[in-house]
Amino acid sequence: MWQVAVCGPGECTSQEAEAARAVGRLLAEHGAVVLCGGYGGVMAAAAAGAREAGGVAVGVLSGRDRSGASPDLTVALPTGLGEARNALIVRAADAVVVVGGSWGTLSELALAQRGGTPVITLGGWRVLDAGGRPVPGPVAAADPAEAVRLALAAAGRAGPLSP
Repeated sequence: MWQVAVCGPGECTSQEAEAARAVGRLLAEHGAVVLCGGYGGVMAAAAAGAREAGGVAVGVLSGRDRSGASPDLTVALPTGLGEARNALIVRAADAVVVVGGSWGTLSELALAQRGGTPVITLGGWRVLDAGGRPVPGPVAAADPAEAVRLALAAAGRAGPLSP
């Protein structure tokens, strides 16, 4: 079973929420576990999409308890690690889908890239080198269906982290 992280801002646009919900739903329909930060915005939308499709959504929470966690999570894991929990989210994932962008989302993108976890972007951050060229690594998707297709293909190449 693949685990795919859906990362994005806790405060997002309606378009980002709609895209994240579709990504969560499509991942669940393909049997993937959805990992996220567990709170609002993109995280809550991805969890809601996964739940609607009968899937599993795991929230890796920054706080020491479950307060503020999305009600659509199947599992809420309080860590007390603050933003350091972003490393746990992307390291537990076979692939990462980034929807939109915030500073926390950028940290997840960077940590995933540094750790060798494939990253698919859907809007949001574009990381450029000093010459203004896209850095190798993150793969841009045009829509939620393409993001999920690319993430599952990348996860398949990487091999699942959990049986």
